[in-house]
Amino acid sequence: MQRCIERSAPARTGSSLPKPTRPNQSGHVSSGAAANGPVARGKLPSAREARLAISYSAIRRVSEAMRPIRPGDRGPAVEDIQRRLLALGYDLGRTCVDGVFYGATMEAVRTFQATNSLVEDGVVGDETWSALVDASFTLGDRMLYLRLPHFHGRDVASLQQALNALGFACGVADAIFGAFTERAVREFQLNSGLPADGIVGSETVRTITNLRHVWEGKEAGAHTAARTAPARVAGVLERTAITVVGEDDVGRRIAERLVNLAHATTPQATMLLVGRLSDAPDDQIVLCVRGSGTGRANSGRPLVSASEPESLSTRLITAIESTLDGRHEVVIEAHLADTDDEHEYQRAAVLLLDAVCLAFD
Repeated sequence: MQRCIERSAPARTGSSLPKPTRPNQSGHVSSGAAANGPVARGKLPSAREARLAISYSAIRRVSEAMRPIRPGDRGPAVEDIQRRLLALGYDLGRTCVDGVFYGATMEAVRTFQATNSLVEDGVVGDETWSALVDASFTLGDRMLYLRLPHFHGRDVASLQQALNALGFACGVADAIFGAFTERAVREFQLNSGLPADGIVGSETVRTITNLRHVWEGKEAGAHTAARTAPARVAGVLERTAITVVGEDDVGRRIAERLVNLAHATTPQATMLLVGRLSDAPDDQIVLCVRGSGTGRANSGRPLVSASEPESLSTRLITAIESTLDGRHEVVIEAHLADTDDEHEYQRAAVLLLDAVCLAFD
């Protein structure tokens, strides 16, 4: 059996994909050095090393134009493509990850394109690159939740397959984390004694992984066509005019996620995000979100504490009904300190949106 020998190749000026960046738990990126991860020279990288290499550079600047990578190109961008192909099981020949786009690498790209119904031109353009990134994710590489644009990739497909096989219908495994998938995740979390927030973080991944012997290779236990509406009542979000504003740094982060989540639940959502209270329309419900504060209401501005999720929807509707005529302005205190934990911000947004839907259903 031939050994896969990695060689470094000098980069060709202007011939690279965006420099690899390391994703944090939310799927956003932060710059960092040596993002591809270590692969020992002169030996075939282990599955773990290959997985680390591709997960560290999993999210790219998709909004920026990318010069296609063509046969003959070389450099770090080609090495990144080669590592992804290698992790997916493609044969790159004896030279393996050498930073040169030619020969076995070009043939592997063509095979990948054929497998994924792409144009078989051997060129890594936007569509091929996007499909390659999607195929590189495994469940647990990043935190998944409902948002716009939707998360998509092999990790989402694996999640959907597991949920369907375990009896939690999320529809056809289309590799897109939409509203039905979120609903199925929440049902699974509730069934497993986890916080039912629809966020696939480390705890949820661990629970699904521990049940691998139950679902792996099994047919769907629930009908793959989702049979009921998503957990939230889409009609509430479509007919209720609500404006959201963040009153501090934490509140702004929660407010942005809250509105994004509403529009990810239904494209017809009318919820509006504004930067300042003065920008909020008149004769609307205005939710002023803050991370923490004095715990005291101002005149004409009822304050709702989110410290008790079970009664939040009732408190919210009570506060709105008690406001003066005209603009119904309510302060919501999330009791969340400034943190780097994206899971906490998303969980707070989920809690508030669920409360809104319950209050106006």
